[in-house]
Amino acid sequence: MTKPPRKPSKPLLGEAEAPIRSRHRKKRDPAQHQLTLDPMPARIDPCLALLKPRPPKGRQWAFEVKWDGYRLAVHIEPKGIRILTSGGHDWTDRFPAIAAAAKRLPVSTAILDGEAVVFDELGRSDFGKLQQSLGGRGGKRTSWEAILMAFDLLYLDGHDLTGTELTARRHILEGIMPAGGEEAVRLSEEIEADGDKLFRIACEHGLEGIIAKDRNSTYRGGRGGEWQKIKCIRSDGFAIVGYQRSNAAFGNIRALLLAARKGGELVYVGSVGTGFKADEALKLRATMDKIMATKPPVKYSGGRKNLIWIKPKLVAEIEYRAWTHDGKLRHASYKGLREEQDNAAIYQV
Repeated sequence: MTKPPRKPSKPLLGEAEAPIRSRHRKKRDPAQHQLTLDPMPARIDPCLALLKPRPPKGRQWAFEVKWDGYRLAVHIEPKGIRILTSGGHDWTDRFPAIAAAAKRLPVSTAILDGEAVVFDELGRSDFGKLQQSLGGRGGKRTSWEAILMAFDLLYLDGHDLTGTELTARRHILEGIMPAGGEEAVRLSEEIEADGDKLFRIACEHGLEGIIAKDRNSTYRGGRGGEWQKIKCIRSDGFAIVGYQRSNAAFGNIRALLLAARKGGELVYVGSVGTGFKADEALKLRATMDKIMATKPPVKYSGGRKNLIWIKPKLVAEIEYRAWTHDGKLRHASYKGLREEQDNAAIYQV
């Protein structure tokens, strides 16, 4: 015969009608360890895309348009907005429209990762137009035309998201972006498509290329391969080491002489004679004439005449199609000067 259950020695309630009460809480001991929020970092090194000749394969890869502008981190802090370049310089005053739009986002604190761009009449990001809106290299003009295309969220309301996988970061970012896409801060959309097909379409529409990102990756600075860039037209930074003078050309510049880094020195990689506008060429020549050099900063045996050599302090953004067999740029076109604050890097061969 089954025995009846034993009555508990101390019932949960003394009486059926007795209310359930919690133990009286003690006052918090200030010395006791507390669960704290993640401190907001003053700056995060940007994750950089590794250049690849073709898009990667696999379901873990997400694709976006490659924007042609200035990389920015927008810090939304209790004391206000800070906009930092990839080199860590404060450019908040240069992008007032972006700062105003960021202030209206429904967050207390956040760090957005994105690209400041200015669009052309066909809706493509145009690096030259962005530079013009800022007054050219070294200019102090504020750009009301620039828009931040936000593609990552690194910190939100007391939580560091850099250790979170990309898929989750993107999901949260989409939730705080304004609807309609008319603000100066907009979402860089993830595009559901085959990488090869998307790359072909991007090139057909005159875009710079696409970006591939590993959906499962966390965020870390540098070129670790979690992000990859595939360019339709290659575009990189090259040191200007001189120019060929011509009285018939804009600013008397027939061509710029360019160099890349090889080991610890600069090597000549050819010239560029297209892409200049009259006003830009005049400003560029005035800048170069202030830093003229007494001897060539690179080994040169090209046979050009009327060459003016300069100290390699200027970095030009150059579009090009390919390299020749002897290490020179093919079909090069000048796009503008890179700012030191934009962490201008000289191409390594």
